[in-house]
Amino acid sequence: MDKIIVDARGCACPEPVLKTKRAVASGAEVLTVLVDNNTAVENVKRFAASKGYQADVTQEGGDFHIELKK
Repeated sequence: MDKIIVDARGCACPEPVLKTKRAVASGAEVLTVLVDNNTAVENVKRFAASKGYQADVTQEGGDFHIELKK
């Protein structure tokens, strides 16, 4: 399966988590979530951990890239 990219930049909570949840529900084992604030990073990481994903966060400018892997 191809890696899924979830672009949640500019979205207010809880939308980044909801978008991530939809991608996880589609069966994705590897996905990248793009967000633009620390609160979204922490919320997505917490959700991902509850679903058995490992999260690796990198920052590029004002954006955060959260790599999630099963």
